[in-house]
Amino acid sequence: MAHSLSAKKRVRQNAKRRVTNRARRHQVKTLVKHLEATMGEGDAKVASEQFRVVVKKLDQAAGTSTLHKKTVARKKSRLAKRLNALKVKSTTSA
Repeated sequence: MAHSLSAKKRVRQNAKRRVTNRARRHQVKTLVKHLEATMGEGDAKVASEQFRVVVKKLDQAAGTSTLHKKTVARKKSRLAKRLNALKVKSTTSA
């Protein structure tokens, strides 16, 4: 248990930040799941719109250090790769 005033304050700050970070991380994970579901359905147009929203949220999470910037870059790259494959598949099948 913290004894000094500054250590007690740090405990309070950490608890508050933990709640905020968990909410941000959860929101990003939910958006990614929705995007992956849309990609699974094969709708490239809706998926590309959702991808823009996901990228924005990922960048915001990286900007606040909720997620590491390289983790965000890796996630964006993998999602973009899947989205591009879906676009190619939808144009060749159409």
